[in-house]
Amino acid sequence: MGQKGSAGVVRVIGQEADRAARLLHRAREARLAGERAAVAPRAEIDASWDRVARSGIDPGQSPESELLRAEEIEHRRHSTVLGEVMPVLRAGLASIADAAQQIMVVTDAEGRVLWRQGNSAVMHRAHDICLEEGAAWAEAATGTNAIGTALAARAPIQVHSAEHFIRALHNWTCAAAPVRDPRDGRLVGIVDISGPATTFHPATLALVDSVARLAEAEIRTRHLGAIERLRAVAAPILCRLEGRALAVDSHGWLAAVTGMPPVDRLPLPKSLRPGRVWLPSLGMCRVEPLPGGWLVQVADGAAEGPPRRVVLDLSRPRALAVHLVGPLGTSTQRLSPRHAELLYALAVHREGRTASELAQDIFGDGTRTVTVRAEVSRLRRHLAEVLAHRPYRFGDGVEVEVVHPEHPADLLPRSKAPVVTGARRGPAPC
Repeated sequence: MGQKGSAGVVRVIGQEADRAARLLHRAREARLAGERAAVAPRAEIDASWDRVARSGIDPGQSPESELLRAEEIEHRRHSTVLGEVMPVLRAGLASIADAAQQIMVVTDAEGRVLWRQGNSAVMHRAHDICLEEGAAWAEAATGTNAIGTALAARAPIQVHSAEHFIRALHNWTCAAAPVRDPRDGRLVGIVDISGPATTFHPATLALVDSVARLAEAEIRTRHLGAIERLRAVAAPILCRLEGRALAVDSHGWLAAVTGMPPVDRLPLPKSLRPGRVWLPSLGMCRVEPLPGGWLVQVADGAAEGPPRRVVLDLSRPRALAVHLVGPLGTSTQRLSPRHAELLYALAVHREGRTASELAQDIFGDGTRTVTVRAEVSRLRRHLAEVLAHRPYRFGDGVEVEVVHPEHPADLLPRSKAPVVTGARRGPAPC
């Protein structure tokens, strides 16, 4: 994109919107030409321009994309929690958008438009830029725009006129905010208001963000209601059971418990089925379906031992995982880079490590024990049956295998942990 200007930052504000758009247009053209601009865009727009330029998008291209088929759009609508809160979004934005000569657009987490509603004339104009149901509006498809850039930045953003990377969008203004599922924090989609550039208003972003938060609050309220209904069904069942048991919803959130301390949430495998299943935080369990969730009974018998083998897979830096192999199958837990470092250190030192020794292994600083203890505590929520403490170690009788990348230099390539950098320089110790 060339050099960035340093004389000033252009912000689109109120009555200065037209002048700001002209300055942005000149700044953008200078950046595309590799020249120094007199002014620069806002930092979030500047970062988006850089991402889009690196992806190879042509600023002169059309915003057209291949539309999803009608049946695929319907499938996605019914597969997302956004469908449940569309009444909230319509009540909060659709009528305002219509009156302001704009349209409301709602996408999924991939930036695919699933719903749109608003001013009929603007809906017609939106066909010219492919802002229609089934279209792709992620940055990788359509360059800098409020939907795609809100997805990339995971934050609300307003994009006006020449802030759009593709020239065909310079006559448009848009404001978008992400919507997250409060049950797990996962981003589920984007809510957006778009319209002709002449309809720009600086308060639009605050409005869109407020309605997105209302949608999240509605999801939370519906979730609490579902938990209460599950609790009403599960409580009488748990009263008749001996031993440890829980009732959880499909996301693992607790509705009722007996015989054990309550937990906020039970980590569940993605494809849970009725029957006997190994849950890393509880051990062997028997799982049965309930209306709106699962009944989980912990098998406390001696025959239900921990996994016999742990496979720490570090072969692919972007897919770090630990596999727990037991008599009835294998369960897999994805790992963050930090947790991969910790498990690698424990695999290297099978005799165990104190918190200070682990801090030295990971940070090169034996005083950072508080951080180490917190991270190991998080690990043990999922791997309690195979991780022991005092000292921290893999449990007795647990076989541990580390799957290394093909080349030692590729072992956790971004890690600066001494236990990892040392392994990169010499033969793998395990």
